[in-house]
Order: sequence, then structure tokens, then C-alpha cells
Amino acid sequence: MEIFKTIAALQGHLQNPDRKKPVGLVPTMGALHSGHLTLIETAKAQTATVVCSIFVNPTQFTDTTDLDKYPRPIEADIEKLKQAKCDILFMPDVQEMYPQKEYWHLDIGEIEHRLEGRFRPGHYQGVMQIVYKLFIAVKPDFAFFGQKDFQQVKVVEKMVELKSLPVKLVMCPIIREADGLAMSSRNIHLSTEERKHALVLSYALHQLKKSYVKEASAELVKEAAEMISIEPQVQLEYLEIVNANNLDNDLSDDSKGVIALVAAKVGKTRLIDNMMLS
Repeated sequence: MEIFKTIAALQGHLQNPDRKKPVGLVPTMGALHSGHLTLIETAKAQTATVVCSIFVNPTQFTDTTDLDKYPRPIEADIEKLKQAKCDILFMPDVQEMYPQKEYWHLDIGEIEHRLEGRFRPGHYQGVMQIVYKLFIAVKPDFAFFGQKDFQQVKVVEKMVELKSLPVKLVMCPIIREADGLAMSSRNIHLSTEERKHALVLSYALHQLKKSYVKEASAELVKEAAEMISIEPQVQLEYLEIVNANNLDNDLSDDSKGVIALVAAKVGKTRLIDNMMLS
């Protein structure tokens, strides 16, 4: 596996005429787990050259404390990527990605302000800013994202459309622990007790999927939210059933599916999860 820390070196390598195409990009912030490695595996199956980026992007953190405590086990990450036979690791520092102060804002409409956007204002502007930079640096033919960050995928999809970028997005299914907890880099912050309580999130989503009827969606959400709220150490932020196309609450045209999304704090750790209902 080749490791690059500058855009110039990475581009010089990728522009080599012997470099096999197409190129797939897996953008990450590190602290890799099996979910990330599944993205690498999928990318390897669909492309000839796989680039994984590790960059903890400061512009998408609305809480500097959260940024400071974000896990950075870089040596372990490198070993996992080697085992997964990733071709290239792009690992820039903040100065490389943000050499000077810059202003970024892309109007993508209401999708930015729903769900996660209500609790993390400005977050998705930071996400779009760094993903755009990575797309310009790598020039991938395909980019692979996990369904766990479903709203993020829809936001990046809108950015790609507005910026007319020649990259195809591939969304890969959520990878769960044996007990149902969605894999996340943040799970390591959960105590043994908190981890048990966190299982209520996936359980509530499964119950919604099993019981889902469009006409009863409001009642079902209320029941699931109550189930989560009474769980010790779990503070529900939102639980909604929305149109999977644009994440609004209009389910009259559900041709692209219906999805339930949830966010909650378990102890001091914020977790998100989701599940397609139809």
C-alpha cells in the first residue's frame, strides 16, 4: 500500500499512465472498523485502484470538544488497510487541506437543515467542503459511503449534482455488531453498561420495520420514541420516518423508499442509526 500526505504527490501517482482505472475513493476520518473495511472490499470489487483517505476534518465539527476527543489510532488503521489490500492511503494534515482561510457555502435546500442539521448546524457545509476537496484531489470514478450516515450520502449526492462532478456515489449497507449495534468509531467511548443501553436504538428501528404501515407512521414513531426515552442513560434527540428521496415527511410518494432515522446520546456519546422500512 502506498501512503501519501500531500495532494501533489497523490496526484502525481494517480496520473501515472500505468495506474489502473477506474479509481474508487473511500473517504474516512479513521478509527477504522469492519464497516469501513467492507467499503474497501466493495470498492475493490468495483474498481481497479482503491484510495482510502483518513482526515479528521475540523470544519464539520460544531463542538471542538468532540473534535479533540475523536479517536485517532493511525498505526492500527494503517495495518487494517494493509490487511484489506487497499492500494493507496491519502493521509493529509490540516494545513495541506486548508492552506489558507477560505469561505465555503453551497445552498442545497432544506435537506441540510433537517434531522442532523437541526442538532449540528453547519455540519453538512463542512462535510461538503472536505468531500469536494477530496473529489478534486483524487478525481475518483466512484466514491463509497456507508448507509449509517444516510443523510450525509444524500447531502453529498446533492453537492455532486450541483457541482456537476463526474463521480458515481455507491452507498453500502450498515454493518452491525452481533448484538445489532451499528458499527461506529464512537462505540469505543461507550462503557459496558452504556453499550447495553445503546441497543435500544437498533431494537426500536427493527420494531418500526416490523410494524410499519404508512397510515400509522406518527403513532409508531411515538411508541418507538417512548421506548428509547425510558431506557437509562439514553437521551433521544430525534426519531423520524421520512421519505428516503429527500428526507421530508411527505410519504405520499414513497417510490424511492421510506427510512427511519434516529440520533441519541448514550451517556456522553452521540450515536446515529437508521433502517429502510420500505
